[in-house]
Amino acid sequence: MNDMRNRLIEMIEAERLIVIVRGVGQDQLLPLAEALYDGGVRLMEITYAADGTIADETVAEQIAMLASHMTGRMTVGAGTVLTEKQVQLTSDAGGRFIISPDVFPDVIRKTRALDMVSIPGALTPTEIQRAVRAGADFVKLFPASTFGTDYIRAITAPLSHVRLLAVGGITPDNLGTYRSVGIRGFGIGGGIVQKSLIDAGDYTAIAAIAKQYRDAISAKE
Repeated sequence: MNDMRNRLIEMIEAERLIVIVRGVGQDQLLPLAEALYDGGVRLMEITYAADGTIADETVAEQIAMLASHMTGRMTVGAGTVLTEKQVQLTSDAGGRFIISPDVFPDVIRKTRALDMVSIPGALTPTEIQRAVRAGADFVKLFPASTFGTDYIRAITAPLSHVRLLAVGGITPDNLGTYRSVGIRGFGIGGGIVQKSLIDAGDYTAIAAIAKQYRDAISAKE
């Protein structure tokens, strides 16, 4: 295994928090990243636009800007990755991990070929195993809250070898419950990246919310 990739896998397992950034303006990204960093966030995902409203190349430019600005402080990756082209663009931009809403073996294999960490999204045991067999490092369980902790407890019993991350409906208050049923980490979007606060320029509030999640995770160690 590539040493850098191995270190990132260990970092994700240790940090247990990836913040999902979607649809944030170019001029707001750097102050947002600084606020997230101040709140204790060390992993940040910039999403591609599946509907094409934002060009893939524009998203890659944002990743490159953030990866350069946050060098040594935060690791940046891409989300909503649906194509091998997006994987390549992310790698070229300095992104280090790839998150998808689905299991697409070609995307997983491309990610691994470029020594990035692969985190596809899945829901059923069959999908989860398909992702692992294709080379996934983690599997994003999505939407986690729709099916809840009873479902997760049931599937983690036979799939205890899989590193599962939960995305969707996670709060500081329920985070510990998800950890107790086998979830290894979390992807948090709108719970932290609140558009109203960004538009108001209240990055201090965003840092405080990020810290609430960080504190909840640390409290369950």
